[in-house]
Amino acid sequence: MTVPSASDASDRTPKLFAISDLHVAYTENRDIVESLRPESPDDWLIVAGDTAEKVADVEWALRTLAGRFAKVVWTPGNHELWTHKQDPVQLRGDARYQHLVARCRELGVSTPEDPYPVWRGPGGPVTVAPLFVLYDYTFRPAGTTTKEEALAVAHESGVVCTDEMVLHPDPYQSREAWSAERVRITEKRLEDRPPGLPTILVNHWPLTRHPTRVLTYPEFALWCGTEATADWHVRYEAKTVVYGHLHIPRTTYEDGVRFEEVSVGYPREWQRQRHPDPALRQILPVPGAAS
Repeated sequence: MTVPSASDASDRTPKLFAISDLHVAYTENRDIVESLRPESPDDWLIVAGDTAEKVADVEWALRTLAGRFAKVVWTPGNHELWTHKQDPVQLRGDARYQHLVARCRELGVSTPEDPYPVWRGPGGPVTVAPLFVLYDYTFRPAGTTTKEEALAVAHESGVVCTDEMVLHPDPYQSREAWSAERVRITEKRLEDRPPGLPTILVNHWPLTRHPTRVLTYPEFALWCGTEATADWHVRYEAKTVVYGHLHIPRTTYEDGVRFEEVSVGYPREWQRQRHPDPALRQILPVPGAAS
């Protein structure tokens, strides 16, 4: 396993790193968090969701990282939003999300509800915009036109996300209604951002459907995003889009925009041969770019 470490780093240039899907309920993944270090005192870190299921574990991970990096920027994934039966915090839906936002603020961690921070290091200035946009069942299997048809196909194939049982949309009537409201809120925030700077858009779920085309089980795409954000990387002048959720870390490009999937995933995944090391991914300065 390779992780950035201040002790062996020869390049002290400030960097913006990203990681997601830490899943620290697993001892092996908790060890990864323990090992993560900045390369310079001015490094920033994006944590793009699925840190853990229990609030205490989320707090532990973010507190640990906030104590090391100059700034930590967090956005939630579906696992943070689960109301897990073993979690003493039994808040549901938006109340759970707002509780996590409050905990992050106590730790000095930026959230989708705070002013977007501006990275002014190498590769900047750029607005780092953590987003919280869910999914609305519009990434449907071929041949289906409604949520009901798409869910029927998923159930028949045996591919059904745990969200259906433990991610509650309260006070909204459905997850898609919550997603629609998050799209509305987020569009307004992005449109009202200070002008003149490109963005780093950060969302746990992919902003476009393209990354889901490589899923082993394509039916899972239902729980992976919304068509409502398909043009955001262009509309909001993204320099890079950072996401996780799929546990398929890689770099792709759409409309000339760099997309970085930065997940660690479960031990059974990252311990496989040929799987990328569960390390921090450098977002800025762009690796290999001329200075």
